[in-house]
Amino acid sequence: MKVLLYSHAFAPKIGGVETYVMLLARGLAERGVEVTVATPTPSNGFDDSSLPFRVVRRPRLRTLWRLLGKADIVHLAGPAFIPLALGLLRGKPVVVEHHGYQAVCPNGLLFYEPTKSVCPGHFMRRRYWHCLRCNAVGVGWGKSVLKLLSTFPRRWLCFLVAANLAVSHHVLQRLQLPQSQVIYHGIPVKPPLSLPQDFPLTFAYLGRLVSEKGLPLLLEATKRLKEEGFRFRLLFVGDGPERKRLEAMVREWSLQEYVTFTGFLQGKRLEEVMASVSAVIMPSIWEETAGLAAMEHMMRGRPVIAADIGGLGEVVDGAGLKFPPGDAEALTDCLRRILQHPQILVELGQKARQRALQLFRWERMVDEHLCLYRRLLNASRVNRLSGAAEG
Repeated sequence: MKVLLYSHAFAPKIGGVETYVMLLARGLAERGVEVTVATPTPSNGFDDSSLPFRVVRRPRLRTLWRLLGKADIVHLAGPAFIPLALGLLRGKPVVVEHHGYQAVCPNGLLFYEPTKSVCPGHFMRRRYWHCLRCNAVGVGWGKSVLKLLSTFPRRWLCFLVAANLAVSHHVLQRLQLPQSQVIYHGIPVKPPLSLPQDFPLTFAYLGRLVSEKGLPLLLEATKRLKEEGFRFRLLFVGDGPERKRLEAMVREWSLQEYVTFTGFLQGKRLEEVMASVSAVIMPSIWEETAGLAAMEHMMRGRPVIAADIGGLGEVVDGAGLKFPPGDAEALTDCLRRILQHPQILVELGQKARQRALQLFRWERMVDEHLCLYRRLLNASRVNRLSGAAEG
């Protein structure tokens, strides 16, 4: 079997999509599948020869057309318009994995920028003026028009593919596409981290510092708990455009003894810092599609305190503490509960790891993709034979 994986973002970039594509490609290659990853991402010194699969970077249209022709299965990490259209023209079984909402939302986030709130689905309700106004906030009116116009053919093409993969049941319901099924992301099994015995307890947010992550809520909860006399540490591990605003809030509310910004970390240094963390907080105010970061923490036996929204709430369900998105008092209650009864961290950590082992294992993800590919290939062969017989 020959599989062409196309991803707009790939190593050396770091992110959820890049991690997913790398893990899937490695897993397929280890099972004897001939995998090629095509991506517009330049190598920037990354050693592609160290990978057990072929990587074609910045392919021209002619090269992409040739790669599509050689593939038995075309798998797109997101509904990228050009490879999606070319794959269908080639008559290949095309699989689109939806790690965002690009098929129902021009900005792909279902996040309404003017009010910093979850979009009620303006595109699907044909309220296109709201879509234009939303994207104009970040990219201007000209590009906002282009984003809106490109969403129509992208969604139409997704109706023609062999399979649409949703990374959570929430995404499946939001997209409303045919030939859909859910395959959760998977991550390698790692030994659980022992909970730190340090006092005061340390909580952490790990990820990009952007508005849709709801990060001011963490500082509001910290301020309330400080006023109640609790002692703890809060780490912001990552960087982004919201950092200056968050640092200003820390100074305004005199939270310097509680809050630390580590900046972007990776590798050994990241492992060291996260080993000191008792629980991870994810206060998103947008409908996260999968919650890959939550899966990773759960696999290491770390409790997750998460906003009950989108795929994030689905991932953490029953194995962590959840609160309504944007509700500072509810988040404060979750943190207060842990600070008053730290022994529950052990129980929550065990539940988190059990759920991760059951649903989010790397091997399970790869096996489910292989099962889908084989089913689509068999269906394709049957269709060709039927066509030949009718001819």
